[in-house]
Amino acid sequence: MFTNEMVLLAHPTFGALAIMAAVWVFVETLNVGPSNISRLRTVCFLGAGLMWLTYVVGGYWYVTQYGVDKAIIKAGPWPFAHSFFMEMKEHVFLMLLLLATFMPIAASADLSKNLGARKLVLWVAAFVVLTGFALEGSGALISMGTKVGLMAKPV
Repeated sequence: MFTNEMVLLAHPTFGALAIMAAVWVFVETLNVGPSNISRLRTVCFLGAGLMWLTYVVGGYWYVTQYGVDKAIIKAGPWPFAHSFFMEMKEHVFLMLLLLATFMPIAASADLSKNLGARKLVLWVAAFVVLTGFALEGSGALISMGTKVGLMAKPV
């Protein structure tokens, strides 16, 4: 059975792997041709799958465990870690999940001949990478909010 620590570690790990897959998609799309189109499409599905795993594992953690962390953060010196960063993560992640899910759909076109489709895949992959990094950083700040909340001296 999974421990809480394993679940907590799996969430950012799957997220980071999904970001790496999107970087891979971006590079493969820059150099698209008959020799790599199959690999590009496979990595698109891999990235989407990893993003969905990130969502499922993070959602499980949020529903079963985050309530305690939330109380610690809100009572500590960094309440903005929840009130801004977690709230932002909850809403922006849905856009990221949709983009990652759309990536394999966009890559189903003939990217070597269709410049518009190629640009679309590049933009989608770039947004997945940039938004993913922003959410990874937000997760780090939320985690830090819990730590400083635990270290804070009671008044």
